[in-house]
Amino acid sequence: MAPLRFSANLSWLFPELPGLPARVRAAGSSGFEAVEVAWPYAETPEALARAAREAGLRLVLINTPPGDQEKGEMGLGAVPGRQAAFREGLEQAVRYAKALGCPRIHLMAGRVPQGADRIAVKAEMEAVFLENLRHAAGVLAQEDLVGLLEPINTRITDPQYFLDTPQQAAAILQKVGRPNLQLQMDIFHWQIMDGNLTGNIREFLPIVGHVQVAQVPGRGEPSSPGELNFPYLFQLLEDEGYKGFVGCEYQPRGDTVEGLSWLRSYWDRRGHPEAGQ
Repeated sequence: MAPLRFSANLSWLFPELPGLPARVRAAGSSGFEAVEVAWPYAETPEALARAAREAGLRLVLINTPPGDQEKGEMGLGAVPGRQAAFREGLEQAVRYAKALGCPRIHLMAGRVPQGADRIAVKAEMEAVFLENLRHAAGVLAQEDLVGLLEPINTRITDPQYFLDTPQQAAAILQKVGRPNLQLQMDIFHWQIMDGNLTGNIREFLPIVGHVQVAQVPGRGEPSSPGELNFPYLFQLLEDEGYKGFVGCEYQPRGDTVEGLSWLRSYWDRRGHPEAGQ
């Protein structure tokens, strides 16, 4: 069984450093072979690509733009009336992905509109999402890119988010039926919404294109106090043959590098060349 490969999420890790290029360099110095970032759009793709190249890192995941955050938007994929803005954002994300050599884009579903009843608008929002996903799949296929759907928990993190369970996401993926659209499994969100991680990982892993981790409920390092047994979960992912990246999307409780002791322990057990550093 191959060891897992980890990616530093630069939207969360190294918050003490200003700007993404500095965080890219820090990730490289910490032993990561890959990085991911939610929204790279404040930097030019050239500057990010240069930083990654100099650090010897790959960029493996970005998100589509969130929309108008001042108006409470958090993605546009399923938001009625925002189809044109979603497609513009997709084009921007594709430009960045191509410049960065990034193979995956998280296609953010977005939130139930303010004041709307979730149940009442579900069918309309799903129809919009399916339309946008079919369009996105065609655009991404032309560039050999993969689109990802990520359920985000509505119990703690984002009560208005449209896509909140792996079951809902898998059903939508089945309706779209495009091989270059896959599931993004954030174990933090899955545990909060549904639990049953062993069963859900085994069931949905065949359509998973990316994994992210954080402890529950505090969203700290995998080694921080909480509900999840990460040595078990990492072994499960290995046993099930997961070959993609595991994104470290958590809130460091202190210094990011010191907090990576859990990862160095994993590398040590699996013979990673950075284990002794």
